[in-house]
Amino acid sequence: MRSLLRFLLALAMAMLLMMFVRATGFTVFAVDGEALQPTLLEGDRVMVNRWSYGLRTGGQGSLFSYGRLCRQRVSRGDLVAFDDPRTKADGGTGGVLICRCVAGPGDTVSPEGQPLVVPSEQDCADCDYYWLESLSPDSTALDSRLLGPISEQLIIGRVMAVVYSREPGHGLFGGWRGHRTFMPL
Repeated sequence: MRSLLRFLLALAMAMLLMMFVRATGFTVFAVDGEALQPTLLEGDRVMVNRWSYGLRTGGQGSLFSYGRLCRQRVSRGDLVAFDDPRTKADGGTGGVLICRCVAGPGDTVSPEGQPLVVPSEQDCADCDYYWLESLSPDSTALDSRLLGPISEQLIIGRVMAVVYSREPGHGLFGGWRGHRTFMPL
């Protein structure tokens, strides 16, 4: 009986540690779509470092105001995972989008030929904004061309690597892309 209790305690501690690491350290997301080809393929599972721009604290739907521990700015060219702003605005828990950072706070971009300055913390008084685009020239991609500048509050972290990859539509053991396993980005 005592050994069973030790086993259950060890299992519970391992589960708590895993949940803590997933919530504060690294998370794996599946790529669904072709907006970032050839860098990311549909079926890739990517690892996102939640500490890369500072750990998010508080924000919408929380008792605490938004902040970041060890805050770092997003660099131009980074692949960034962020919460879909359309679902966050509705108070729901929506999908996660992945795009490349094209411009940061204070930079000028020209979507559809119209110059636009990306808002900065000085302009908005709450956080910086970033212009994030997919690699696809398709204007229907969910990125800043459709959603506008993305608030720093929505950014989860930087995409670090492809953990593993599978061809879509294959069974549980088929379609593995071994050459993409643990591929750094």
